[in-house]
Amino acid sequence: MELAPDLERVLIPPEAIARRVEELASEIESDYAGERELLFVGVLKGAFIFLADLTRRVRLPHTVDFMAISSYGKASVSSGAVRILMDLREPVVNKHVILVEDIVDSGRTLAYLQETFNGRRPASLRTCVLVRKERERADVGIDYLGFTIPDVWVVGYGLDLAERFRTLPYIAEVKRSLYQK
Repeated sequence: MELAPDLERVLIPPEAIARRVEELASEIESDYAGERELLFVGVLKGAFIFLADLTRRVRLPHTVDFMAISSYGKASVSSGAVRILMDLREPVVNKHVILVEDIVDSGRTLAYLQETFNGRRPASLRTCVLVRKERERADVGIDYLGFTIPDVWVVGYGLDLAERFRTLPYIAEVKRSLYQK
């Protein structure tokens, strides 16, 4: 597998991602067996590929909706402020909601989403996260976790660096020189 010059190494190859997504879908099916319908909420833009693959593998009745959240500007450093740029189309009252996120870094965004959704009175709320960085973070619950990765900038499979590299089929580490100036 040939890497772009800006990438250091592949951390998670496509085969490992596919295998883990299938396992997560099975866990979700087991946990929600007997429920009439689930609502998967993808957090744009980063979760769109993960969400698509995950929901294609979940054989329970479900719907999909999206939110857009801002916690990073064009720079690579988070401002710490989280805001909703695009909200859901339908209310979530009494629905079984699974928030699907691409990455948990500090945990602030996911904590904000959990607080926001709990205020909307869903029947249940769980989280499904593709990757979590190994580092000190906010006390945020993750119900379904794909992978734990080193504390490095990663791209691919929906994850980006200034909108680049999202559609790579693997997750790769970015060379530090690109984001540490």
